[in-house]
Amino acid sequence: MALLSQVGNMYNSVFSYCLPSYKSYYFSGSLRLGAAGQPTHARYTPMLKNPHRSSLYYVNVSGLSVGQSPVKVPAGLFAFDPSTGASTVIDLGTVITWWTAGACVAAGGTPAVTTHMDGGVDLALPMENTLIHSSATPLACLAMAEAPQNVNAVVVNVIANLQQQNVRVVFDAANSRLARDLFTGQA
Repeated sequence: MALLSQVGNMYNSVFSYCLPSYKSYYFSGSLRLGAAGQPTHARYTPMLKNPHRSSLYYVNVSGLSVGQSPVKVPAGLFAFDPSTGASTVIDLGTVITWWTAGACVAAGGTPAVTTHMDGGVDLALPMENTLIHSSATPLACLAMAEAPQNVNAVVVNVIANLQQQNVRVVFDAANSRLARDLFTGQA
């Protein structure tokens, strides 16, 4: 929200970014301010407001899939709770995605993960966005972890920057919505 608080009025509270792959040497990513030049075919999900943490961008995750199979998680695991702030945020400052314990146990050990959000928005992650490969060995680790416990009283799932690489994320704060658009080669 810091960007919007400084220049939001100039750009009608619309901006987007596309993060480059961490393996890319030549692509630097991009930032677009204002509605002009934003993807016209992107699907939007509501951006939720949390009065306790107004600086974060909240979305309502409706589920996860591994491959073609929905992940079975306890009912309400991803539900937005405006009274406590429990929910899911899109964050650039976090490197790997955090999920609550129930989702982490169910989804662990596989690279094909899709995050489903309200409005029919699916973030299907390619293997590059789900695994971190060692440069010294053929070892790879899942780039998702269980959300830290006891950091505060509220569990917040985080869709982090590694999972956002090569995806244009559009923030339309004026209309309280967020979109994702898979990178098509045009930054």
